[in-house]
Amino acid sequence: MSFFGRRPKRSPTPTGSLSRQNSLTEGDAANAKPLYLCSPFADAALVNGNFKTIVMLPKYVDVMEWVAVNIYDFYTNLNEFYGCIAECCTQSSCPTMSAGSSLNYLWTTPERKQVSLSAPTYIDSVMSSVQKLLEDESVFPTKSGQEFHKELFPVTVKHIYRQFLRIFAHIYHAHFPQILHLRAEPHFNSLFAHFLAFGREYQLLDEKDIRGDPNAPVGVGLLWERWKSSGKLEKGAGEA
Repeated sequence: MSFFGRRPKRSPTPTGSLSRQNSLTEGDAANAKPLYLCSPFADAALVNGNFKTIVMLPKYVDVMEWVAVNIYDFYTNLNEFYGCIAECCTQSSCPTMSAGSSLNYLWTTPERKQVSLSAPTYIDSVMSSVQKLLEDESVFPTKSGQEFHKELFPVTVKHIYRQFLRIFAHIYHAHFPQILHLRAEPHFNSLFAHFLAFGREYQLLDEKDIRGDPNAPVGVGLLWERWKSSGKLEKGAGEA
């Protein structure tokens, strides 16, 4: 589902120009509540109500094909959003893939070593690897008669989903002021809520992915809690 092209009601936006630097000092930033958790920004959206209806599997559609189509849409929309703020996500401004006050994601190399990368390098690595997978007919078949690999496909899409979550988390943590200056928070929030609802519906995300470790929580985990409590996200069996 694409959210582009719709004209939402705009929420109040801070004045000032787009900047690579946050106006808060390091001490202030450590104690300040993130803007993406503050009203009205946290609740700005293109649609009202529950996202359950737009993530449900359509009749007569194969579940793997439905997941594949949505993975492609999330890749496309997330890539466009990142392109809008990429000039603010640099080697110097984002030397790590930060997603919380005490959380920095590490990249796993083909040799299974975990290394720290700058956010732009990390994100480029994710998007490049996902593009290759999307173009791989053995993983994402597009021709008639081809079938999805019943074991490989679920593992692959869960990994992709986890990496997309990390990009969302970094943008919210490090670049939400730029999203506000673009007046794009209703679009971005709606895309992320759709992403979360779809991920939970098809078991592509675990709660631990969204919440993070108690000692290194994911910043957007609190946003997920807020939306879940408000009824914006689906409430599956076993969830409070």
